[in-house]
Amino acid sequence: MPIIKACKLNKSFKGEAVLKNISFELEDNQIFGLIGPDGAGKSTLFRILCTLILADSGKASIKGLDIEKDYKQIRTFLGYMPGNFSLYMDLSVRENLEFFAKIYNQNLRANFKLIEPIYEALAPFETRKARALSGGMKQKLALCCTLIHKPSLLFLDEPTTGVDAVSRKEFWDILQILKEQMSIIVSTPYMDEASRCDKIALMNKGEILRISGVKELCASFSKKLYAFYGIKGVYTSELARLDMIDTCYLFGQCSHITLKENARLEDLLALLHTQFGTQIKCEHIEAGVEDCFMELVR
Repeated sequence: MPIIKACKLNKSFKGEAVLKNISFELEDNQIFGLIGPDGAGKSTLFRILCTLILADSGKASIKGLDIEKDYKQIRTFLGYMPGNFSLYMDLSVRENLEFFAKIYNQNLRANFKLIEPIYEALAPFETRKARALSGGMKQKLALCCTLIHKPSLLFLDEPTTGVDAVSRKEFWDILQILKEQMSIIVSTPYMDEASRCDKIALMNKGEILRISGVKELCASFSKKLYAFYGIKGVYTSELARLDMIDTCYLFGQCSHITLKENARLEDLLALLHTQFGTQIKCEHIEAGVEDCFMELVR
């Protein structure tokens, strides 16, 4: 049986639909990623599944328990880390941990083994107030407090937003270890983090566009994709209007372009060299998650 089963969940606020017929399943010991931009509905979905708010319609169960009828039982084995840092700023690292252990009627020392690999980085600062920690350290502390009661299902709502690249990698390395002991559902606006998930759901404007493994998703991109270097970002909108170009999106220092049927790459290169100069370079590339997301949205 799937550890989470959601079926046609809907939610509106002030008449505006935030979730539209959301359905998915999560298998045990998986990292399931909800990938999408701000406003996609990820946090609202988390709050429903964590029994914090009610859906307008639809059903969902966790370990076979109904999220509305059995919410008290569900909360005993569920860990939820919200997007905003929600620990006590005036308490030290150690005091926050002890406080959350007492809330769950747990012994910090008895449960310390689960969080020990994460706490190693925090140990030198255990007397420091939470407000004085860096973004990455705050996230590690929040994760420790979320794990202190040994949950079997972990919800992480955009855990790496605003965190530096090194801390983001460290955080995901931790999740790969934790998934051996629990199931994890994580939301993120960062498309590059999708590759660390076993399965992903691409979300936009309250809808799930597709659920897939990352490799399967990227392999399904049916068009030839090219990366063009040497074109300034200000010209991307102009390129998108050219007759021979199907799609054109700016990706960092390059533009990802697909051609319309019967358009020739040689003709496009000749046109761009004339307009922008001989410094333009082009190469055929494999599609990534963000390319697939943009195509699905389009």
